[in-house]
Amino acid sequence: MTTAPITTAPAARRRPTGRIVLHICLIAVLLVMLYPLAWLLATSFKPADEVIASLKLLPSHFEWGNYSTALDGVNEVSVGRLLWNSLLIACGAVLGNVISCSLAAYAFARLRFRMRGPLFAFMIATIMLPHHAILIPQYIIFNQLGMVNTYWPMILPKFLATDAFFVFLIVQFMRGLPRELEEAARIDGCGPFRSFFSVILPLTRPALITTAIFTFIWTWNDFFTQLIYLFEPEKFTLTLALRSFVDASSQSAFGPMFAMSVFALLPIVLFFLAFQRFLVEGMASSGLKG
Repeated sequence: MTTAPITTAPAARRRPTGRIVLHICLIAVLLVMLYPLAWLLATSFKPADEVIASLKLLPSHFEWGNYSTALDGVNEVSVGRLLWNSLLIACGAVLGNVISCSLAAYAFARLRFRMRGPLFAFMIATIMLPHHAILIPQYIIFNQLGMVNTYWPMILPKFLATDAFFVFLIVQFMRGLPRELEEAARIDGCGPFRSFFSVILPLTRPALITTAIFTFIWTWNDFFTQLIYLFEPEKFTLTLALRSFVDASSQSAFGPMFAMSVFALLPIVLFFLAFQRFLVEGMASSGLKG
């Protein structure tokens, strides 16, 4: 008994056509999303009279003086000093969040103690608390401690596991690790701290890298907190310098301001490109575990 051959030619022809249409749509969306970045880069080379008057993407001629003016900084503070201040705050926040949030997550995920459930629920509830609601009490505390106009208000809270989102993220990851690893370490004589540093912490690397990436980006872009606590121009970050750049001149120096915006954006782009693989891995293995 013979059967007629099954032809899949129409379906095979439709599949490449559908992929081509999908790729064209994705490329179009990508161009739309990248246009603001391209506009920022092109505007940093435009003369001051073309920034607002002209709608063209490319400048009529490249004004390289915008970058030389931006490198001079604001209020006699160079862009190198501003970059160092931003890196100091961002790296300090990353270090504090990675250490404190991993320790708090280990306690909630792997240890047994009284009131663990209510404390964990209270911690999760703090995610819904607006930052502006605690800004005044925090300012009063740091002012009484003599830490206003220093970097400690931006760094010290990170060492106290105040970012509940990252604690929850690492807890979700640690709950998926097999408990047999800790039991084997306990048989070998390891206590809770030794088990954490030798067994759990190395396995939690994807979640820790995700925490580091988001902490770096959010701290680098934080403008409001730095505006509240920092007064002296020598301690300004690139984010504050962007606001001060226009105020420091009697005319609207849009070209140098956009050039400094490129300097402020470049570290975030490089940081994201360097760790994007770990970001996807951490979000896939942490955020989707129940």
